[in-house]
Amino acid sequence: MLTRRGFLACGPALVGLGGCAQERGLPVVGVVPKGTNHIFWQSVHAGAVKAGSEFGLEVLWNAPQMEIDSSRQISIVENLITRQVDGIVLAPVDADALVNVVERAADSGIPVVIFDSAINTDRIVSFVVTDNYKGGVMAAERMGQILGGTGKVGVIGFMPGSASTMKREAGFVETIAERHPGIEVVGVTFNMADRAKALSEAENMMTAHPDLAGFFADNESSLDGTVQAVKQRGLAGKVQIVGFDASQTLVEDMRAGVIDSIVVQDPFKMGYESTRQMSLHLAGQPTTPHIDSGAYLLEPGNADTPEMQAVVFPDLERWLGSGAGGH
Repeated sequence: MLTRRGFLACGPALVGLGGCAQERGLPVVGVVPKGTNHIFWQSVHAGAVKAGSEFGLEVLWNAPQMEIDSSRQISIVENLITRQVDGIVLAPVDADALVNVVERAADSGIPVVIFDSAINTDRIVSFVVTDNYKGGVMAAERMGQILGGTGKVGVIGFMPGSASTMKREAGFVETIAERHPGIEVVGVTFNMADRAKALSEAENMMTAHPDLAGFFADNESSLDGTVQAVKQRGLAGKVQIVGFDASQTLVEDMRAGVIDSIVVQDPFKMGYESTRQMSLHLAGQPTTPHIDSGAYLLEPGNADTPEMQAVVFPDLERWLGSGAGGH
C-alpha cells in the first residue's frame, strides 16, 4: 500500500516499526506526547508502537523535553504538517495554545486524534482520555476515608491550562466540599513539571499549616516532590498522601507507607487506542469519538495483582527495546 505521502524521506526520527515509510509504503503517523522522560509517556509510546505494528503504521515519535513547553510542541506539530504525515496523534500541553496548529493540520488534510488532555476544538477524529474528574473524585473519597472526614489538606497541582490535571483538581476539591465538609482544602499550588518546586510548595504548606493532615498531588512530578518534602519533615505516615500517576520509585514509597494510595491511568492503553483510532480513520472505517482509557486506585493491597501490574508496569522493553523504562 503506497500512501499519498509515500515520498517522505527516510530518517532516524522514524521509530517504532523500523524501516522507511518511503520503501515500505506505510502510512506515517506522528505521535506527540507532552514529554518523554516519565514512565507514563514511555508507556504511551509502547502502546502506540504496538498499535502501529498491528495496523501497519509507521510511528514517528517526538515530544518536548519539558511537559509545560507548548511552544516546542507547536513547533513539532508544525514540522509534521510540513512533512505531510498521514495523521497526528497528540496530547496537547495546553487546551488553547495548540488549537491553531491542530486546525491548521485539519486544513491541510491531516487528521488529528487527541489523547490524555482536551483541546478546545472539535476538528479532531477521536479523543482518548482518562476520566480525570472521576480520578479526582476517587482521590477525594480516599482522602475522606483515611482522614475520617476531618482535617486540613493541600493540593500540589501541575500547571494552569493543562485540561487533564485541572479536571483532577476540580474533582478533588469539589468532592471534598460536597461530601467531606469537615475537611478543609487550604490551597492549590502548581509545580510546573518541576519536582523541586513541588517540594518547595509542599514545604510552604506544611510551614503555613503545622496541623496539615494530607496532600493530594495530581501528577508524577507533583507527587515525587511532595513525597520528598514529607520525608524531609519526618512526617511519613503522619501526613497522608494520595497521588496521581505512578513510577517504580513512587510505588516503593507507597509500599513503605509514605504514600497511602495512587490513582493510576492506563497510558499503554491510551497510546494503543489513540493510534488504533487513527488507523481506522485512515482505512476509512468508523471511529469512536470518545474513549475512556480507565482509572484505578492503586494501594498496597492490590499492587501485586496481575491486573494492576499490567496497568502500572507494562512490558516496555518488548515494544521500545532494551533501553526502555529509565528516566
